[in-house]
Amino acid sequence: MGLIFSFLKKYKVAAIAALVMMFIELAVELSQPLLISKIIDQGIKEQNASVVWLWGGVLVGSAVVAFIAGVLSSFFAAHASQSFAFDLRDKLYEKVQSFTYEVFNRFATSSLITRLTGDVSQLQDTIFMSLRFMTRVPLVVVGSVIMALVVHVKLGLFLTVSLPLLLLFLYFIMRKASLLFRNVQNRLDGVNGVIQENLTGIRLIRVFVRMGHEIGRFTVFSGNLMKSTISALRLTETTMPFVMLIVNAAIMLILWFGRIEIANGDATLGETVAVINYSLRTIGALSAISGLVVTISRARASSQRITEVMSATEGSLKGEVATGEPIQGHVQFEGISFKYPESDISVLEDITFEVAAGERVAIMGATGSGKSSLVGLIPRLYEETDGIIRIDGEKSTDIDISKLRRSIGYVPQEVQLFSGSIRDNIAWGNEHATQEQIEHAAAAAQIHGTVTDLPNGYNTMLGQRGVNLSGGQKQRLTIARALVRKPAILILDDSTSALDAVTEGLLLEALKEIQCTTFLITQKISSTASADLILLLDEGRLIGKGTHEELMTSSTLYRKIYESQVEEAKQHVQSNS
Repeated sequence: MGLIFSFLKKYKVAAIAALVMMFIELAVELSQPLLISKIIDQGIKEQNASVVWLWGGVLVGSAVVAFIAGVLSSFFAAHASQSFAFDLRDKLYEKVQSFTYEVFNRFATSSLITRLTGDVSQLQDTIFMSLRFMTRVPLVVVGSVIMALVVHVKLGLFLTVSLPLLLLFLYFIMRKASLLFRNVQNRLDGVNGVIQENLTGIRLIRVFVRMGHEIGRFTVFSGNLMKSTISALRLTETTMPFVMLIVNAAIMLILWFGRIEIANGDATLGETVAVINYSLRTIGALSAISGLVVTISRARASSQRITEVMSATEGSLKGEVATGEPIQGHVQFEGISFKYPESDISVLEDITFEVAAGERVAIMGATGSGKSSLVGLIPRLYEETDGIIRIDGEKSTDIDISKLRRSIGYVPQEVQLFSGSIRDNIAWGNEHATQEQIEHAAAAAQIHGTVTDLPNGYNTMLGQRGVNLSGGQKQRLTIARALVRKPAILILDDSTSALDAVTEGLLLEALKEIQCTTFLITQKISSTASADLILLLDEGRLIGKGTHEELMTSSTLYRKIYESQVEEAKQHVQSNS
């Protein structure tokens, strides 16, 4: 909790102001039963109208002061809690952005969304209630007991004795409820995960007619959330009946012994009424206990979940040396081995090759051979387990991560488009790109003609995840986004799979005019033929490297791939003739 509430220090003036106003409001309210006892004993009982008017006027004036103080307290509490939540959410989002893939994979996407939204909102509400109500409740209880003792010691003791029992009971409930509500938040992560998967895969679900299965799956997760919530609320809701039982028992004793004290002349009617009034105020304060227990328990669970993200080690993202020269694109892999975090399986083993600046590298291999993992090490999405990667002769880990990644154009396997226009999506790769640069990148990616044929051209708004574009158009758009960066290193991770042979040929020809080192993951021999270097991977090992001509001579596997694709092309031509 300390890490989380350290964000409140910036708004301590507003928080203190809220507490001061609350103290004024509380002090006025606690004085009112005492004023009422004076009106009864010195005014009504003595039939002195001037005393009734005097203390009655003071009572009305104090009520006005309490009202103004309460409004100001709410204002300052709202300002502090809303500002706290803004800073915490902003810092939390910044923290997530700094994560390496290794750290990011520790948290499910749905869980991060819940922590950024629901958990932060829970803490925001807790801050407001703490400044406005939570601090008030114990002060009302303690203040009422003290004032009851001031008014009449014997009668006040009945209220005092009940407090330790109540406090021990509430402490036990809060500790138990905190664990239960943490489980509730985890269940909520699961529900959000199912919803996210369903919405992103809605077309596939409908094509395979799996709506019933998905509804059933959601029902299971939602049911688990319901059961966890019921268990937590069932525990917290037991607090109020127990509190009411104890305090009402104290009131009954005060009434019983108050009658005796009045009869003996040891207490006045006004004093007895005042003590009863303080007891009723205690009940009023404690009636909010069950709700406060729920809020505090949820806040503790949310705080722990947010602290897990805030305290996660994001990895070494900054290099020790940042050279002033721009990156040229000379890449060397020296004995590189790689295992994914928390895995004992080697994805890459002893990979060594060198690529001069401006050369094109084609990477081939079966599914799971480590192609994407290999190119992912270049922008340091993950860190190599063994070996050294050098960029322009410098260790990649010694180059400032921002500088390195700004020099890389990356097109991943899974196409990712963002909300906005086509122009916005291309310019996402370079926010300072001019319209001419955007069109030039689109032309190189073979998407310019398609865009200009649209009614709104580059201002055409994309549907969710580019739903109004074909697979090939999406791929070309993401390639244009990478090219507009004018990268020194271009990584195309199987990003031409949806392109026809003609379009792919035009794209590869256009890439020759762009001075950058290109890594192209592909399964097409037509794409590898013109490469300066071909890497052939099998189960994480480099089993062949060289030009097309060299591999045709030295690699049986490469030759078989070539022959199978040539034969397939011949059969395709014959079937169309």
